[in-house]
Amino acid sequence: MLKGGERLVHLAQVRELTPEWVAEATGGRLHPGGKPVRDLHWDSREIGPRSLFVALPGTRVHGRAFAEEARARGAHLVLSDRPGPATVEVADTAQALLRLGGALRGLFPGLVVAVGGSSGKTTTKEALAQGLGFPAPPGNQNTAPPLARFFLHLDPKAEGAVVELGVDRKGEMAELMALAQPHLGVLTALGEEHLQALGSLEGVVAEESGLLQAPQVLVSLQAAEVLGAFGLGGGWPTYGFGQATFPGHDLSLLPEESRFRYGGLEVRVPYPGLGPALGALAALAVADLLGRDPKEVAERLEGLRLPPGRMERREKEGVVFLHDAYNANPLSVKAGLAWLAAQPGRKWAVLGEMRELGEEAFRLHLEVAEEAARLGLRPLYLGSYAPAQAALGGEAAGSLEEALAWLKARVKPGDLVYLKASRALGLERILDLWDA
Repeated sequence: MLKGGERLVHLAQVRELTPEWVAEATGGRLHPGGKPVRDLHWDSREIGPRSLFVALPGTRVHGRAFAEEARARGAHLVLSDRPGPATVEVADTAQALLRLGGALRGLFPGLVVAVGGSSGKTTTKEALAQGLGFPAPPGNQNTAPPLARFFLHLDPKAEGAVVELGVDRKGEMAELMALAQPHLGVLTALGEEHLQALGSLEGVVAEESGLLQAPQVLVSLQAAEVLGAFGLGGGWPTYGFGQATFPGHDLSLLPEESRFRYGGLEVRVPYPGLGPALGALAALAVADLLGRDPKEVAERLEGLRLPPGRMERREKEGVVFLHDAYNANPLSVKAGLAWLAAQPGRKWAVLGEMRELGEEAFRLHLEVAEEAARLGLRPLYLGSYAPAQAALGGEAAGSLEEALAWLKARVKPGDLVYLKASRALGLERILDLWDA
């Protein structure tokens, strides 16, 4: 792995990469005109002075078409599969970016923790980072381009870092593991996701289990059970509310927060739902694995802040909304419904479509509706499968505006409304429309 000597890399408050270093890291051919870079972007609209523009293939247009625009915006260097001024020419920019990200990761001497799984990754990543006091990429920046940029800007003096590895195609976990080179991998949960590319739950398990190649591993009880069902039991340490290596006890999933006991500690998480509680438990387990003081981690977790759309509590005209619609798959929807069913008072669930489930989409949407009915809930459904879901108990709406009118006619101050869907549906717009 490239280490980067003084000739190639200058470490100050901002890391600066010379064109020669980028060419060496990517195995590319350097064309004249380039200057040292301090930032990395793959969207030409975000390019600023002293940036490296990575010309990646897009769904409709290849990034190479925007190389001139990037230079005009101040890019000092372009990474492309075509020759040009101030360009590092490579055979495949996506593969070159992975090599560049791995080289940047190699410049960081601290501990790296990587989080993977079908659901709960971002919540767990935030709990780990905030609990341990480690830097982490914001939001769900979990693919190769933002991870490479994160390692470019990562302070080499940091004791550790936490990254999230997100996969939606075969082979991607192996690529991200080679880039991130984690010392410790945390596997959150396993369930149906991205089935258009991964095919089945077996395909999901095969892809996500690539995280288990990390030198040290921590696995949720749920993931351990699924792995065992596919003959992948490995005796890894586990965390969870049950018979785990690092168990949580006396879990209380309250309307505004979650509480549990970890060893002799009383732990409070300022978010409702099982996901935030499991994320906090993972952070405490990692603290023990790393020989840190769990008490300090628990104290930090009391101030945990998650990105929007993850059990985010909002109140409007006395009605409490739980916005959990950043993303959705069967596993996360069922967990949200279980939490909702346990809450006191009047409650409503608005469930939108779960995307990227391929040929299994109809079956899995009905499975969610059956679980809602079993829990005694009658959700309002939106999306292609809403009528079939509503036939099992509930009602269907044809649009967000129709869903809003349905809620306005029924919901009263003091009620609880749970919003869950894949983010492509924009279900959170109900909150904006509510005021209007």
